[in-house]
Amino acid sequence: MKKNTFLFSFLVLILSSCMKGEKVDLIVHNAVIFTMNNESSIQEAMAIRNGKIIEVGPERQILNKYRSDQTIDAKGKDIYPGFTDAHGHLLLYAQQKLTLDLVDSKSLNEVLVRCEKYKSLKGKDFIVGTGWDQSLWGTNDLPTNAELNKLFPSIPVCLYRIDGHAALVNDCLLKKANITAASFVDGGEVSLDQNGKSTGILIDNAIGLVEASIPKFSDADLSKAIIEIQEELFQYGITGVHEAGIDYRHISLFRNMVKNGSLKLDVYAMLRMSKENLNFAKKYGQFRYKNLSIQSFKVWADGALGSRGAYLKKSYDDAAHSHGLLLTSVKELKDMAQFCIENDYQMNTHGIGDSANALVLEIYKDAFQKKKDHRFRIEHAQVIDPNDFKKFADYSVFPSVQPTHAVSDQRWAINRIGAERIKGAYAYKTLLSQFGMLAIGTDFPIERTNPFLTIHAAVQRRTATDESIEGFYMNEAISLEEVLRGMTIWAAFASFQENKLGSLEKGKDATFVIFERKVQSQVKFQQNYSWMTFVKGLIVYDANEL
Repeated sequence: MKKNTFLFSFLVLILSSCMKGEKVDLIVHNAVIFTMNNESSIQEAMAIRNGKIIEVGPERQILNKYRSDQTIDAKGKDIYPGFTDAHGHLLLYAQQKLTLDLVDSKSLNEVLVRCEKYKSLKGKDFIVGTGWDQSLWGTNDLPTNAELNKLFPSIPVCLYRIDGHAALVNDCLLKKANITAASFVDGGEVSLDQNGKSTGILIDNAIGLVEASIPKFSDADLSKAIIEIQEELFQYGITGVHEAGIDYRHISLFRNMVKNGSLKLDVYAMLRMSKENLNFAKKYGQFRYKNLSIQSFKVWADGALGSRGAYLKKSYDDAAHSHGLLLTSVKELKDMAQFCIENDYQMNTHGIGDSANALVLEIYKDAFQKKKDHRFRIEHAQVIDPNDFKKFADYSVFPSVQPTHAVSDQRWAINRIGAERIKGAYAYKTLLSQFGMLAIGTDFPIERTNPFLTIHAAVQRRTATDESIEGFYMNEAISLEEVLRGMTIWAAFASFQENKLGSLEKGKDATFVIFERKVQSQVKFQQNYSWMTFVKGLIVYDANEL
């Protein structure tokens, strides 16, 4: 009898231990988990420990196999890997928050009124503003500084266009920076009127002539603004940003923010071309510090279409005298590609016009011959000659695109490049068919950070206010799954992080989002938000706490 009692007690102990299950830090269940793995499988629950996914699977399997002090009932909501904005500007957005906001100004007069109010409220002795867009004013013509000079004859003023590729400055600042009608810079333009006098418009590299005169923001101010932006991104389910261009001094800014725990976003930072940054890459190679990664350079081949700085094979339809601007010489582009190959860095080149894109593709051809898996990117890949699309496949060139640009630019893009060239513009479906992947972002703050506007623009080819009602060149629309992959696993692949981010699989970071509403795309725009956002298994945003 004692023997049977002992055996029974032993079996109870064993069964009890099994029922308790393996201890983990967090279990999320009663969910619709879009893993974004190769099979596009959808699961119901997952177990997480030490910031990593231990297992994803059916509800009963996970709940029987694991136990945790923290369990989240997702209430049947959609879960996705944390979204990555594959082309954004945290620093530019931070600077915009610290300056005069000119976004959505409906006229030059409104810009001037905002400047007056800003001066009155802030008492500044230097006015810097960002975000004007003349296409919202019912004109294609860039403004002049005539009225700005009358209002501010003795205070320097610099007002950046929404794309950052043009600036309107007053005569006071032109004088302060010693800029005259004779001033010249490669890859830039000091705009002149018919009388040979400066209009106050500086395009692309010419903006650099005044930047030394513009006050710099402190790291403390920038850090505070970046934290505000981080909260905005988390509420949309964005947990990573490919930061498209930083100066050498900003490396320490980001590193310090990561070190003190204030920056929780995964930041894949692209270095600008400079002597200091080149030396940094040589010295440290691929740099990683927790959630900060640096192993790429951002290079500008040309300017923007909106300010006619995009470099075209033929002249602009609405400016027959201009083909746009090549901002970086062919030699510099080739040298940069060679440097990146030698130092195992990625080259991400801004390419808007068809001529700029054709040039970069030919340079990347040489890189492909030296290193098949270079993952060199063209940022924007906006206007492509139909004869050049195949080169994305031939030379393994990664297209990095921003679908909201297509629907924002539809107001004026055809006027710029005509009905024929527009067929090769914003051609996301064609680019996808060539390379097989797209890295998808917003280019914030030029566009909104909202990823659901990106989804709507990519799938429906419309703005949130139903422009265009029939969809802007719907033949280039991509599917919902494709745009979601572009913000998850393909974005991870575009940054060499596919082994830790981009899908919800065993061994990867437990970085994911539970969304308030079902993630879908319909003809009429539907807004969505994160219900809970997690980075490495820790909650960084909870709508229930608002």
